[in-house]
Amino acid sequence: MKIVILGYGKMGHEVEQVALQRGHKVVYRIDTEQDWYRNIDGIAECDVVIEFSTPDTAIANIEKCFELDIPMVIGTTGWYAHLDNIKNRCKNEGHTLFYAPNFSIGMNFVMNLNKEMARFAQKYDYQLDITETHHIHKLDKPSGTAVKLAEDIIDNNDNYEYWILDDEDADENDDKMLRINAIREGEVFGIHEINALSDCDEITLRHEAFSRKGFATGAVIAAEFIQNKKGVFTMEDLI
Repeated sequence: MKIVILGYGKMGHEVEQVALQRGHKVVYRIDTEQDWYRNIDGIAECDVVIEFSTPDTAIANIEKCFELDIPMVIGTTGWYAHLDNIKNRCKNEGHTLFYAPNFSIGMNFVMNLNKEMARFAQKYDYQLDITETHHIHKLDKPSGTAVKLAEDIIDNNDNYEYWILDDEDADENDDKMLRINAIREGEVFGIHEINALSDCDEITLRHEAFSRKGFATGAVIAAEFIQNKKGVFTMEDLI
């Protein structure tokens, strides 16, 4: 594949290394508006854009890819308030978009286990909560992965109706509330824990990323997956 990397920070560099290892060619590395428009004709001839930028620029980047009708893999989170509109536009206009709150294959395995534990917790009266820890540079809070974990719990456990950040004001007596504790410290790549507590015992699902390579690998595999496809895709489609 001929790949465009949109957002050439730490994740962009990691994506480049993985792409080269898997036999692909990184044609453009885009980090500014000027980079994009200076190379726009060549970008349009590439096979896929892999995007890891910021929540503030994600929507504009998606729209650029839609304008060129180039398949896009987006790893940025924090823009999901616009997700329904983006999905509708993608489907109606015949574009290709692969998005995921987390591209780690291992984390997506834990996400499947999380759904099972949510159903188990309802049946056997366990109380659930989520804790996520990331580096101090991460802009969105809670992480997109933690939000996905929470939404999957709510979908699979009738005891919960909504989630809330642990440091936000809430009715302590509202047992329909699922708490997410978001920690920002050091250079942590990403830790997610789902805790189930009963009067008798405690169960914890935990995933820790040791580096960015797992996220980059999943993103490149996703780019391979969407070649010659149209529509909106997620890690559930890939796995």
